[in-house]
Amino acid sequence: MEYIDILTTLSMNLCSSVFMACSLRLRQASQAVRCFSTSCSVNRPDKDSWLSKLLVRKIEPTKESHSRMLSDKEVVYALYTHNIRPDSIQQYLSNYKNQYDLIKSKDEMGSDLIGSWTVSVGDMDQALHLWKYSGGFEKIDYAKKIFAENPDFVKLNVEQGKMVRSRHLQYLLAFSYWPGISLREGSNVYEIRSYALKPGTMIEWGNNWARAINYRQNNNEAFAGFFSQIGRLYNVHHIWCYKDLNTRRETRESAWRSPGWDECVAYTVPLIREMHCRILEPTAFSPTK
Repeated sequence: MEYIDILTTLSMNLCSSVFMACSLRLRQASQAVRCFSTSCSVNRPDKDSWLSKLLVRKIEPTKESHSRMLSDKEVVYALYTHNIRPDSIQQYLSNYKNQYDLIKSKDEMGSDLIGSWTVSVGDMDQALHLWKYSGGFEKIDYAKKIFAENPDFVKLNVEQGKMVRSRHLQYLLAFSYWPGISLREGSNVYEIRSYALKPGTMIEWGNNWARAINYRQNNNEAFAGFFSQIGRLYNVHHIWCYKDLNTRRETRESAWRSPGWDECVAYTVPLIREMHCRILEPTAFSPTK
């Protein structure tokens, strides 16, 4: 019995010690949480805490479409994305140049090729072509009808179908706050950064990037900014132009040193569902070099 009493006493003392240690840890953790939740507001009363920047601000209801609020609907852009068969790249580029020459010969089309690129980093064996329709969807409807009846264009399109694995088309509108597109000369590389946004956040994105674009014009790198109108919706494409990849690195690092850029990024990150970038090289017949 004496042996059992000793064991019972030891067990009770051990349990008491464990309980006290756990209570102390819980009190310390509680204090740490309170400190975490208030430190930002105490030390920076004039600014939002970094945690609040990760929360999407409430978007007020609007009676206007985001396309009307963010862009000019009289100018529509078409972005063609073609995934080419690896053994048909040169034949494909020759075919597309013939299509381009045919379209260029039809002045009444109201369409202009802005840029034609192949992907060098990202989705390999891929080509992107950006067209501008100054008359909006009325011109697009007209062009589709004319080329559907043109035997030369139909033949080229059928031939192209044998050289690609898949084709995708988006109709885009340009953000009104973005600098106007200016064709570049010389030798350049382009970067297209594509974002899939959460539905209902396009106005929020536009409000933030209307400020953010001011931090990204030091080296004239802003080439074009679009959001989708038809095709995959709530897609945004930002196209940047650099002399080379090292200039890209220097330009992006310079933006991060600018006060305010980090806040713009912090507010836009929660709006994104998915993003990816590709490095583009202009084709021989691309109007922008």
